[in-house]
Amino acid sequence: MRRFAPLLTLPLLVLPLLAAGCSASDATATAGQTPNTGRSAAAVDPSVAAAADKALSGNTKAICDQAARTTAAFGQTFIADLRLQLDAAGKGGVAKAEAQEKIDRDVSSFSSALAGMAKLADDKALKTALGQMSKQVMAFKGDVSKINAEKMSALSGTLDKACGRG
Repeated sequence: MRRFAPLLTLPLLVLPLLAAGCSASDATATAGQTPNTGRSAAAVDPSVAAAADKALSGNTKAICDQAARTTAAFGQTFIADLRLQLDAAGKGGVAKAEAQEKIDRDVSSFSSALAGMAKLADDKALKTALGQMSKQVMAFKGDVSKINAEKMSALSGTLDKACGRG
């Protein structure tokens, strides 16, 4: 149990930092999330995605709001992934591998979402911030030992500054 002690304190450090920069209500922030079943979210209809991209394109406020919601949702997903990883640790190699695959997938999805929003942004500071955040998130590569409160706070701070909230 001792080797898992840092993982047990991580949710207490990370969750408030991720939620702090979110301007969305709890209902909005959690909308569209899938239960923690080990499966990823359902595929999005390409025409719906294109319409959403068009609505966000060049709209700095809308992109900032979407990035805040996405970041808050990732925080909740990541906490669930940590729980899944802790549970899997006692169940053997297959369960641990499946948990790690889910974490890797979730980190990659979050990074891709940030990169996608960066492409839609016209504001140079926002475009740069989202691009940097995407790269930093991918650098974690699902390794929870690389993620700490300071790094997550820096990510949120980067977004807040670019969106005029910090």
